Amino acid sequence: MKAYVIAVETIQDEAMFDAYKQQVLPTLEAFGARFVIRGGRQTVVEGEWPHRRMAVIEFDSRAAAEGWYASPAYQAVIGLRLGSSTGSLVIVDGPA
Repeated sequence: MKAYVIAVETIQDEAMFDAYKQQVLPTLEAFGARFVIRGGRQTVVEGEWPHRRMAVIEFDSRAAAEGWYASPAYQAVIGLRLGSSTGSLVIVDGPA
């Protein structure tokens, strides 16, 4: 079953976040991940949405998504994301 990493973020330091975006790609490729959504324009049609950026990343399995997050390669760059933005990141199972 596929799994998805969903990140919603408000970026405070564009330069640091740009460095994160460049360095995170190889960590994802190593786990066969692909972006479904990466940034892009958003239109809130119901409720409130406090974050200006969203990414949805598809993995072949929950194990791959969790493996990516825990990997030494990703842990080496996560500080760039955490230091440049606020938000949330979740792993969600895809449809059965």
